[in-house]
Amino acid sequence: MKIGFIGLGNLGRAICTRLSSLDMELIIYNRNKDKIKDLPYKKANTPKELLQECEVVFMCLFDSAAVRNILTGENGLLCEQLKGKTIIDLTTNHYEEVLEFHKMVNDIGGNYLENPVFGSVAPALNGALTVVSSGKKEVFENVKPILEKIAIEIFHLEVPSSATKMKLINNLCLGSFMATLAECTALAENCEIPKAKALEILGVGGGQSLVLKAKTQKLINEDFSAHFSNNAINKDLHLVQDLAYNLNQPLYTAAIPKELFSKMKMMGKGEEDFSSIYQLFKK
Repeated sequence: MKIGFIGLGNLGRAICTRLSSLDMELIIYNRNKDKIKDLPYKKANTPKELLQECEVVFMCLFDSAAVRNILTGENGLLCEQLKGKTIIDLTTNHYEEVLEFHKMVNDIGGNYLENPVFGSVAPALNGALTVVSSGKKEVFENVKPILEKIAIEIFHLEVPSSATKMKLINNLCLGSFMATLAECTALAENCEIPKAKALEILGVGGGQSLVLKAKTQKLINEDFSAHFSNNAINKDLHLVQDLAYNLNQPLYTAAIPKELFSKMKMMGKGEEDFSSIYQLFKK
């Protein structure tokens, strides 16, 4: 099976590397063609062109505006050739706009699976992501064998928008944990406790988490090349606050992390890994 893939950012590249390592033939499209010119995959000139050869097309984009552009823009996916074919959308969308994407694709006779990804570059390369899918059960079951190539944990919530909401809730945990771990690390250093030792102790103590396991080396080396950017977590924390507002539910723990990551963005560090929030607390 030939797989179409749209959106070759950090995560998209890692997923493509994983699929390619399993001998899956990829045809890719990226809006910025310069960023993919050296990649060893067949390249399409437009999103629509992918549908000539691919029954399944992944999208892995920054936000809902980008998804809408790929669907409805010139030579986009929303066309007659989409009938009977499936879009697997890995993007963390707006929880309301994703409902429109379900409707637009289904109305034209295609299949849309909302499928946000939990995890970043390292687990993507190892096929160890977690995915939560929303959409028709038969569509999910049909593409599940493909999802199993990139994920070890796979969940299906049939009601549209549920997967997106769950991803936003998860990223509230992620952003809050990262901010707290960064502040704890800096505080330990100010107490003249070696950073690596402090992180080792936190890793078997109250800081024990997937976040700390994933980011310990970045904090030690202060290598903040992006796996999951400050821009991305900042966007998601804004969305989760919007969700809580629409539910008329106060959301106490989201406010401070969101503003801390907004500060990183304001400082020109939006493209850095979100573990770089440590810099706000370090003397």
